[in-house]
Amino acid sequence: MQVLASLVRAISAMNRIIGLVFAWLALAVVLVCFVVVVQRYVFHTTFLWMQDLYVWLGGAMFTAVAGFAMLRDDHVRVDILYRAWSQRGKAIADLVGVAVFLFPFIAVIFAYALPYVSRSWRLYEGSANIGGMPGLFVLKSFIIVFCVVVGLQGLAWALRAILVLAGASTCCPKTSATAAGRSPNDPAADW
Repeated sequence: MQVLASLVRAISAMNRIIGLVFAWLALAVVLVCFVVVVQRYVFHTTFLWMQDLYVWLGGAMFTAVAGFAMLRDDHVRVDILYRAWSQRGKAIADLVGVAVFLFPFIAVIFAYALPYVSRSWRLYEGSANIGGMPGLFVLKSFIIVFCVVVGLQGLAWALRAILVLAGASTCCPKTSATAAGRSPNDPAADW
């Protein structure tokens, strides 16, 4: 059981680090967008590659931090029933949700993304805009990153549910929300 708990901790730590690093891209998006607006409306000029840049930075950020959002329980969930359930009931729901919905979803995205990303790398694809940025293949690779970080966090979620169902909840690492830096009194930190 300690091995499972250690694996949950390792995956969660990885997603936390990735999330905290890539969250800084939000600042870069705002700054680049601000520069583009100033260039366009004050200096009546623009660089097309900068317009590509803030869109690409946003795409990279949102795909890379998806696992971190899952770690923090920041995703959208309709928890009309879930909130009132016991710790064991929540663990069953999480395990079924990961196995029936999340893993197949990630598998389908990965299966469709792999040839798409591979083709892009083979062609060293760049922006479709004239004067746009080269390196679109790098951005497209973030679809694979999304699958990996969300898939791994889903695995951590499932392992945590297994620990709870096995009666080894004392082995469980801190709750996702607490590990992500939120208060244990936060409603999302109830298990």
